[in-house]
Amino acid sequence: MKFLEIENLRKVYGAQVGVQHFDIAVERGEFISFLGPSGCGKTTTLRMVAGFEQPSAGSIRIDGRDVVGLRPNQRNIGMVFQSYALFPNMTVAQNVAFGLKIAKRPDAEIKPRVAEMLQMIKLPQLGDRFPYQLSGGQQQRVALARALAGSPQLLLLDEPLSALDAKIRASLRSEIRDLQRKLGITTIYVTHDQEEALAMSDRIVVMSEGRIEQLGTPFEIYNRPRTRFVASFVGTLNILRGKVIDPAKGVVRVDEQDIRLDQQIPNAAPGEMRAIALRPEAVTLGETRPDRNAMKGTIEEVSFLGAIVRIKVRFKDNLISLDTFNSSASPPPRRGDSATVTFAPADLQVLEGVEG
Repeated sequence: MKFLEIENLRKVYGAQVGVQHFDIAVERGEFISFLGPSGCGKTTTLRMVAGFEQPSAGSIRIDGRDVVGLRPNQRNIGMVFQSYALFPNMTVAQNVAFGLKIAKRPDAEIKPRVAEMLQMIKLPQLGDRFPYQLSGGQQQRVALARALAGSPQLLLLDEPLSALDAKIRASLRSEIRDLQRKLGITTIYVTHDQEEALAMSDRIVVMSEGRIEQLGTPFEIYNRPRTRFVASFVGTLNILRGKVIDPAKGVVRVDEQDIRLDQQIPNAAPGEMRAIALRPEAVTLGETRPDRNAMKGTIEEVSFLGAIVRIKVRFKDNLISLDTFNSSASPPPRRGDSATVTFAPADLQVLEGVEG
């Protein structure tokens, strides 16, 4: 069931377009991430959903109600900011209770609700402390509890983990996802961190220059990128430039070596150039097999990274990078050695709108 519907959303600042042609339907209880580089429009879109920015055009419906024109406190949303935004002169318990007090809930309701939220974020003994007495991770948990205390219909998180170190970030993102699943709350999560988006999301909206580049599950976004931007922004990628030989059979010639895809190449004619995406983990070093593509080249670089050995193989104009596991029984190849790399037809993806 569609819970959040955004149609043809647009935001213009003078002559500058911040967001354009933004359309998405979010299911109730779904966890959606807006992923993209700084300045791509993801936070602007989130702020329009929250009511902190007014759209230049388009509609936003929450549970069937058009909320464009409503103030943030009329939208029944919870918001978690990157900077925590806790009140320094209030205790943890007072911060969590703030929204409930503004809503004029009775004290008999507020106290047990605050205790419940502190228990939920695993800080039941810290209600009397002030924000400066907490770690960054604890402060963000308090900000999350404050956002959820009023039982909002929609939870919005604007890069909530970016100020934390890597270990705490990984732990807290797991806690956020577990809590979201437990509560079943529809959630929009803004991040520029691809690992966060892939690990946490039901679906990902990849954004660039104010528009949606691709919308899909983490599996689809990673394994089936539709554009060069998505392919290069999400994960490590090899991009091969090749000439279409037989679009119906999916045959492409890369540096005078023919490779085949497991599908037709749409909107292509023989002789046209196309860019083909190939993930490093899909490539193996070794002998050919009938069911796999094979390309012969020369080892250009070998980097020892402990458990992983990163190898780059040069053909002519194109280069493929792959990772192999380190083995004491099998030393890595040397720079200048001849090498054959293989990969399955299903692992190749032609990028839309790209001609080399």
